[in-house]
Amino acid sequence: MRFKEKCVVITGGASGIGKRLKQRFEEEGAHVAIIDIRPNEYFQGSVSSEDILEHFAKKVIRDFGHVDVLINNAIPIMQGIDECNYQAFSHALAVGVTAPFYLTKLFTPYFGEHASIINITSTRQDQSMPQTESYAAAKGGLAALTHALAISLAPKVRVNAIAPGWIDSHEQNYKGADALQQPMQRVGTNDDIADLALFLASDQAAFITGQNIAVDGGMSKLMIYHGEHGWTYTNE
Repeated sequence: MRFKEKCVVITGGASGIGKRLKQRFEEEGAHVAIIDIRPNEYFQGSVSSEDILEHFAKKVIRDFGHVDVLINNAIPIMQGIDECNYQAFSHALAVGVTAPFYLTKLFTPYFGEHASIINITSTRQDQSMPQTESYAAAKGGLAALTHALAISLAPKVRVNAIAPGWIDSHEQNYKGADALQQPMQRVGTNDDIADLALFLASDQAAFITGQNIAVDGGMSKLMIYHGEHGWTYTNE
């Protein structure tokens, strides 16, 4: 019960990683306030809207009076240079970068003692597949925002990021090559992310701030060459 009576705010908390984060913090005694475009029991709305963010923040403070943990988890759209237009790219940045910044600004006067912010970035901040510019830019921006806020808010608030790799966020139970290609020979789980989030939000991580920790089973460190470790290149 490390978070008994603590207030935890999670964006994108109605499904996937966000939903599991909500469950795990509640299991440890926290009051959890979520915002999501999907229906949920607390607040439905898009974090891309300034007005929505302000209404949400006011409700959280009205209900709980303070914030102990803020987790910026809402997912920006993933579109590439061929498909993505100005509006869609701007929306991705609004969800992925502007909303975390603005929610932090709104909650700054209300952060409790030893408060923690956790930004969910992605290993795609450092690696890319074709046609993923909107998502990569948003996650890269959030990674930079993490260390900037860590310096500005120290020592009152710690700010860290978690960069998931391939996470089975909707429990599809990947097997075969999808799992075996990875150094840990499995796809990550929502609990892999939640375990680290709970640690970073706790007093056990009191001297950790400004960090962006990859949770990807080592995949981002794997060198891939044709003919090695079962990898074969085919020009299809």
